[in-house]
Amino acid sequence: MATVVLSKLLAGLAPPPFVQPENYDGLEFRWKLFVFRPALFQAEAYLLAIVLLYVAWIFFGSNSNKKKVKKWVEAHLSIYEQQFSTPSKGGLVEDGYSDFFTFSTGRRNIQSLHTVFTLKPRQDFMQWAFQTGRTFVDLHYQPKDEVQLDFKLAPGVLAHDLVWSVVAKDELRTIKDDRWDLTFTKTTENSVLPPSLSVMSEYADVTDNMLKPLGNFSLLNVLKDTNTLPYFRSLSVTDQPQHRPLGPIPEEAREKHVILNLELPHPSCAGDTTAIVSAMFSFIDSLNKLSVHPEIKAKLKRTREDLVKELKSEVEKEKREQLSQAAEDKKAAKRKMEEERIAKLSATEQQKILEKERKKTLRKSQAKMVRK
Repeated sequence: MATVVLSKLLAGLAPPPFVQPENYDGLEFRWKLFVFRPALFQAEAYLLAIVLLYVAWIFFGSNSNKKKVKKWVEAHLSIYEQQFSTPSKGGLVEDGYSDFFTFSTGRRNIQSLHTVFTLKPRQDFMQWAFQTGRTFVDLHYQPKDEVQLDFKLAPGVLAHDLVWSVVAKDELRTIKDDRWDLTFTKTTENSVLPPSLSVMSEYADVTDNMLKPLGNFSLLNVLKDTNTLPYFRSLSVTDQPQHRPLGPIPEEAREKHVILNLELPHPSCAGDTTAIVSAMFSFIDSLNKLSVHPEIKAKLKRTREDLVKELKSEVEKEKREQLSQAAEDKKAAKRKMEEERIAKLSATEQQKILEKERKKTLRKSQAKMVRK
């Protein structure tokens, strides 16, 4: 019976047999014993066309992304070569078709610079179609090509522990979901900044000191540059990681970063962001002149101490839960072994054990009643 059902199922899945038409007057190619009649392969032709279009989509999409990144790197390479002894170490690294990065090192006040490019998945038709369709449904969803410059500061460059950022207003809705360190801050308006920007700071005193001239450098003038403003997404100075750590970070492993996020310009406008990228080096060099009021400094220190306590408490709680679970698992395994041992005994011996357990349970319940 099963064989009959299987044969019927396979027969249903098999393609229909080819039927040679008696009269064929269409296009035909002959070579010795071989005959090719294109009109009989219309379905295969459509399928081949779809495959070729998909391959072409991947090719042009990936090349478009690569071209956009390479144009930006070429426009800013002279800045990197001027600032670093090892600019773009290892060259441009591709992580798939929409993610690229470079690593630079060898400069005073900067341990390293990670330049990370995140582009729209132009090479993947399904992802591209999903993102495009979502923009019609969710008006707040606007996928962009972005470049992030993550400067890891050398020890001692920034004397204070703080989190501070200037952010484009259309980023405010989602930035705290992506950046755990910015959850420390409060969002405020600042009249001296362009109207499209907001400040995210732990304390207003920090903002005042950041926006006033630090030595010969003025961050405010950089942020007001009309050529750069259309591409600006955020600028952050932070002593906390971008993602919540699993536990307290040892003091010797703590890092401070300056993080600049920009929208990646069109290849024809790749040089429009050179001014702000170049200014970041002067900004970092000026951070040692940043002053914070002693009262604010004490508050910032208390915030970090409370964070360490909270993270320690979470780690300890997780350890207790793991130990409790391990004890439960051990108890369950022991109980299972005992049940398996009893199952192998004779019916009489099993009855004796059950009676013994019943009396034990009865004594426990009587003892509880006496205590009450």
